[in-house]
Amino acid sequence: MRETVRRAGRATVELLKGAGLSLASYLFIGLAVFVAVAMLTVVGAGVLPEAVLLLRRTAGYKRRWVGAWTGEPVPEAYRPLDGEVFTRVRTAVGDPGTYRDLRWLGAHAVYGWLLACGAVPVWCVALFVDGVWCGLLRKRAVVLPLIDRLVDVDAAWSRALLMPSPEALRTARLAERVEELSQTRAGAVAAHGAELRRIERDLHDGTQARLVALSMRVGLARRAYEKDPDAARKLLEDAQDQAEEALTELRHVVRGIHPPILTDRGLVGAVRALAAGSGLEVSVRDDGVEDGPRPPAAVEAAAYFVIAEALTNAAKHSGARQASVGLARTTDRLKVAVRDEGRGGADPSGGSGLLGMRRRVAALDGTVEMTSPVGGPTLIEVELPCVW
Repeated sequence: MRETVRRAGRATVELLKGAGLSLASYLFIGLAVFVAVAMLTVVGAGVLPEAVLLLRRTAGYKRRWVGAWTGEPVPEAYRPLDGEVFTRVRTAVGDPGTYRDLRWLGAHAVYGWLLACGAVPVWCVALFVDGVWCGLLRKRAVVLPLIDRLVDVDAAWSRALLMPSPEALRTARLAERVEELSQTRAGAVAAHGAELRRIERDLHDGTQARLVALSMRVGLARRAYEKDPDAARKLLEDAQDQAEEALTELRHVVRGIHPPILTDRGLVGAVRALAAGSGLEVSVRDDGVEDGPRPPAAVEAAAYFVIAEALTNAAKHSGARQASVGLARTTDRLKVAVRDEGRGGADPSGGSGLLGMRRRVAALDGTVEMTSPVGGPTLIEVELPCVW
């Protein structure tokens, strides 16, 4: 009985929320009249989009409420209100979602109050019937559960009125997909530009500077060859050392573009070599990646650079001594998981390395998930679409 009363009390609170929202619905009537009058003037045309946005927020609150009560979310499908004033007005007037929300608002202004008022006689009858039935006869309540049914009716009616049509859902999802691809493309372009600037900086500050110094030493050695052969020999030895250093830096730049070890050993072999040189005790687990066909070169490179960045961050910032790398193959995806046993507390949105990682993965329509509670461990999980 105590649990039944508790559930009935919670349902009553939800009905009162619905009644409050119904009261707010009546305020929209005055707002609608004001918008209609304002639309008669050119200056007042900008009021309509703002009123529609307010209507969308109100309907969105009801959608979240229905989803929380039933456990099944109610999707929404609206056209974006962007652009100039008259474009926004035209979009607001032509959006079917506007009329769907208005239909719900008018209906909810009626049934929201009725359902809340219906809970009053139910409570009166329940106090007598269930009080005797449960208190004296130790039976299950029969009237109080009806209050839950009233909330279920509210949720069902609201869902039916707010549910977009299949065509509107497809259009909204297509628009979201286009927006997502636009952001992904912008991120890929930004990542590509940043990579080109890094390569240019490495070549200019490193390899090019060493080659200039090498050229100068060879010139000095040629001038000193006849007068001071020992000094010329010393200059040539220094020039040889600088040539080797320039070659080392050039190999480093080339590895930053596309590691040759990926072409030679494949992803699993390259990751094992990367783990061996990371400075951590890294275990590499392979789940069918090495035995099957190789993923595309772009997918391999993205996975390699994600693992390299994650291990570098773990070695620099986590204080960990151990880490693990997992590679798994599914029918249409390559999964990567990097875990370190460090101090944790990493900010998923901070750092240029993590931003570059997300951009590189997003360019391939992949996903990055990072969890790093204080005290550790830190886990980075990446999924990359892959046609095997």
